[in-house]
Amino acid sequence: MSDNEMMDKEEIFSKVLRAGRRTYFFDVRATKAGDYYLTITESKKFTNDDGSFHYKKHKIYLYKEDFVGFTEILNEMTHFIVDEKGEEVISERHQKDFQKSYEKDGVENKVAEEVSASTESFTDVSFDDI
Repeated sequence: MSDNEMMDKEEIFSKVLRAGRRTYFFDVRATKAGDYYLTITESKKFTNDDGSFHYKKHKIYLYKEDFVGFTEILNEMTHFIVDEKGEEVISERHQKDFQKSYEKDGVENKVAEEVSASTESFTDVSFDDI
């Protein structure tokens, strides 16, 4: 039996979620005994300096006896994140003007110092004479 035929027999049902440079593959597969299990694969695309690219993959195997516990914890964690931080994405990659709070404070303080120093050299000018 060829590798392709073996792969066709093994994969029962698949879905793909594309998310930017990440892709998630959800695959139902069959064990040798004919039972089903789930694999979740994260594939992340990386670009090399020369323009070529490669993928890094991480895979989770999830068996039926773990479905209930896995689902409960996944739901609890995702609800916690959304409840605490909302659904809006907050990230340096997603927001071009994003600055970490310590960077922002440092920049604001430096700008305030520069403005104060530069305005000290100004003299009062009256525009009534013009």
